[in-house]
Amino acid sequence: MQEQQEKLTNKPRRCRVLGPVAYEYTAANTGSWRLERPDVDFSACIKCGTCEKYCPTNVITIKKDQKKCVEIDFNYCKGCGICANECPKKCIKMVPERSEG
Repeated sequence: MQEQQEKLTNKPRRCRVLGPVAYEYTAANTGSWRLERPDVDFSACIKCGTCEKYCPTNVITIKKDQKKCVEIDFNYCKGCGICANECPKKCIKMVPERSEG
């Protein structure tokens, strides 16, 4: 299947073909696209998981047994701000990517 793809596209393989319409992409650190990033106020967080549920890229993990309970994979976070908009306690703020915090 992968050989067929390479023959059709004449491009180097950047994904693994799993079937006729299923692909697993392996090369993309898409977090570099981000202009803003989420900043979490852990003291206000109630660990409800709403941000994790609504994240379109599935990069948020809630660790209920830790003080820093919201873990975000910034390698793939696009900075869309949906987590900040959906947070019922408004403990997630979007800050400019180059700011400290």
